[in-house]
Parts: sequence; C-alpha cells; structure tokens
Amino acid sequence: MINTLQEAWRTAVPDRDDRHGPLQPLMLVLTVVTGLVDAFSYLSLGHVFVANMTGNVVFGGFAIAGVSGFSLAATVVAIAAFAGGALLGGRMIHGRSHRADLLYRALVLEVLLIGAAFVVAELSGSPGAAGTRYPLLILLGLGMGVQNAAARALAVPDLTTTVLTLTITGTAADSRLAGGPGSRAGRRLLSAAAMFLGGLIGALMLRGGWHAIPLLVATVLLVVACLSARRLTRARGPWTQAR
Repeated sequence: MINTLQEAWRTAVPDRDDRHGPLQPLMLVLTVVTGLVDAFSYLSLGHVFVANMTGNVVFGGFAIAGVSGFSLAATVVAIAAFAGGALLGGRMIHGRSHRADLLYRALVLEVLLIGAAFVVAELSGSPGAAGTRYPLLILLGLGMGVQNAAARALAVPDLTTTVLTLTITGTAADSRLAGGPGSRAGRRLLSAAAMFLGGLIGALMLRGGWHAIPLLVATVLLVVACLSARRLTRARGPWTQAR
C-alpha cells in the first residue's frame, strides 16, 4: 500500500530526473478533461462518446439492432470527427522533437475546439436538440482526437488520457499476486481516478442543471495545461526528447 501511494505521488509530483518529467501531471489533467467531456456527450447528446471510441463501436451495434436511445448517425459522426481530429493532431505534431512543444501545439487547437463547443452549448440552451447535437459532436470529437494523437506521440506509460481497459488489465495481470513483476498500481489507479473524477464532476453538474458547465471546466483545465506546456517548451533535459 505504501509503495502504491509513493508511486502515485511520484506520478503527480515527478522528480526532475524522471524520464517523463512534468508531462505526467499534465496527462492526468487531460484525463480529467476526458471524463468531463464524455460525461457531457453521453448524458446530453444521447448515449454517444466523443473520446472513448471502443464504446462507440459497441453503441453502433446497439443502434443497428434497434435498441432505443442509441443513434447510428450520432455514433458515426463522433467516430469520424475523432478520426479527423487525430489526423489534424498527427499533422501538427509529426516531426516535433521537443515533447512539450508537441503537447503545446496540440493543446492550442484543443482549447479552441472545446471552447467553441462550450459556446455552442451555452448559446443553444438545449445541447441535445437536433440543430445543436451534431455540431457539438463534431467539435468535441475533433478536440478529443487531437488530444489522443498527442498522448500517443508522447507515449507516457499508463497515461493515455482515454483508454483505461489496458491500464486496469495491467494493474491486475502484472501484480505480484498474479506472479508478475509489479503492476505500477499507484500510477495506473491514479489515471483511473482522474477519469472517474472528471466523469463524476460532469455528471453532478448536469444533474444540477448546469448543462454547458462541464465543457467550461474542461476548457479552463485545458487552458491551464496549455500554458504550462508553453512554459515547458523552453525546458531542457532528457524528458523533453521523444524516442
């Protein structure tokens, strides 16, 4: 238990000589953003995710089977927007050797996209309405695609900002109880907790009638992460170089 807590602390407050340096707490912030944004999309836009694409593929099957509450069109739009965002993110970051610069460039675009989604949701007053739903899915899907492209390029272990299936699997399968070398449980559980926190906060806000506020909070967190990444673009050290 002590080792788990120590590992979680080193992830949130990394040492200067850590391989991934200050990127780790920034990735945790982005994981909270994922929880907020997916809470909004699933609960306000009709059972569709804009970040967790695995769920959307399954939802597409539900929609084709005729299960009520699921829309094949919404699912396809979300997946296409996410792929488009990943394409944009890839074009922006490929060839960048400084990891903080890579993250900063991706976050500038993500701030604009998620911020625009907040404005649309706030002005519409009804995010799930037909004329608002698809623009929001496109904006949010693009933003989360950009984020995931950056997270993939940074390759910080267990901090993908979106996918937790392998993270949870590794926690159990790599544990000493399973005969493994040790599961990095502190780091992995912290990642899961970050997404849980984002989802919880987003759901509570939506239940309280604050329909666009989860996107506002996500935008504020992204701005903080973006400014931090900008400051880090001047840093030097082993963690700054992509491998």
